Amino acid sequence: MNARRRSHDRTETIMQTALDLALEVGYAKLSMEAVAARAGVGKDTIYRRWPSKALLFLDAVLSSRTQGLEHPDTGDIVADLRQVMTRACDLLGRPPWGPLYQDLIGEAQHNPEVAAALNERFIQPQAADTLARIKAAQEQGQLAPDFDLDLAFELLSGPLYFRLLITHEPLTPAYVDRVLQAVFAGMGPRPQP
Repeated sequence: MNARRRSHDRTETIMQTALDLALEVGYAKLSMEAVAARAGVGKDTIYRRWPSKALLFLDAVLSSRTQGLEHPDTGDIVADLRQVMTRACDLLGRPPWGPLYQDLIGEAQHNPEVAAALNERFIQPQAADTLARIKAAQEQGQLAPDFDLDLAFELLSGPLYFRLLITHEPLTPAYVDRVLQAVFAGMGPRPQP
């Protein structure tokens, strides 16, 4: 096995160990020392890759994210958004990714470096994909031509984050349907006089 492959395998092992420990003890009790001990590597090996527990955790969580949150374009904006929002709810609504992502959001609230990296690597790409899809729908006449697309994105994502982070109520397909119905009542094209 070459050195690059060993390094990649070691990195993967360290990140998986960090995820496993975070799920067992919670992010607050996660330590670089515990990760090193369980992964069978020295602390220096971890610190060469990640200068802090927070950045290790960020990489570990984002590397574990499943794909499938890209928006299709079937010509039906509501169906396309429902498909992706339902997938996101499935991902966020249960372990392992849901609790890990909640901890990551919590860390980002007081760690500017984590907030910036999370925004750059996950939030902004997801937002750009959603905005591109609703812009295409607007251009196809499925949405009011003057509706603020940035606001549309916030109206679509805000309720999910509210439930995930504030009320801890279930994220269900039925809830997604309620959000889409409420949002699209205001975003739809209006009859011209």
